[in-house]
Amino acid sequence: MTTTGDIYRFIDGFAPFRTAMSFDNPGLLVGDENTEVTAAVLSLDITPEVVLEASGLGAQLVISHHPVIFHPLKKLSTNSVPYLLAGSSIAAICAHTNLDMAPGGVNDCLAERLRLKNVRMLRENSACGLAEALCGETDREYGPREFAEFVKNALGCEGVRFTDGKKRITSVGLCGGGGAEYLYDAAQAGCQAFVTGECKHNILLDAESLGVTMVEAGHFETEDPVIPFLMQKLGERFQDVRFIRSGAMHGPAHYL
Repeated sequence: MTTTGDIYRFIDGFAPFRTAMSFDNPGLLVGDENTEVTAAVLSLDITPEVVLEASGLGAQLVISHHPVIFHPLKKLSTNSVPYLLAGSSIAAICAHTNLDMAPGGVNDCLAERLRLKNVRMLRENSACGLAEALCGETDREYGPREFAEFVKNALGCEGVRFTDGKKRITSVGLCGGGGAEYLYDAAQAGCQAFVTGECKHNILLDAESLGVTMVEAGHFETEDPVIPFLMQKLGERFQDVRFIRSGAMHGPAHYL
């Protein structure tokens, strides 16, 4: 019999929850460690639709990247996700920044999807010593627009935004999700491009000024590559559990 506690401890073994950044709230956030698990849904986010999906599949657990409880709850309405999970007797394990930085985690999966070689640390987290952002060499030389198109296709994006760094690209920095602030580390390291999920206007201006091709590929799209990694790793360890990729999870942004 596999329990939520077994799965929590296994994830803790390769993406220790204690390594999460101070603002974060990962862990077993709904339910307790003694719940038996025969089916679990994996999703980047836990939305009401994901809870409904998990319930319909007979799952006892949802494993997500983004924490289902991030800020202290001041009330618990009947349509809130924690309430829906509890009402359906479904537990939630959330692995966020600990999974971003873990070897084989979000950033490593993104680097692999972008075919980067010689992948290495771009910035070290001072508290845990893990990499907050990565850099590596491309499989070939790209022009700025050509590289942005490659990222779009590699991640299955509906669209991307990018700055024209005016340089040929052979070295790339990256951080999945909201990692635009690592642009400056990438520029200092000599990267001609930087890939992340979302970016503010002023940082796009800085990227242009620094001569870096900043590719804003979408928060969902830059983190989604970790789901197959988790599916495989969990499936190999817990062969008595059905691990199901959520069909309800999706990137909320659309492009015209």
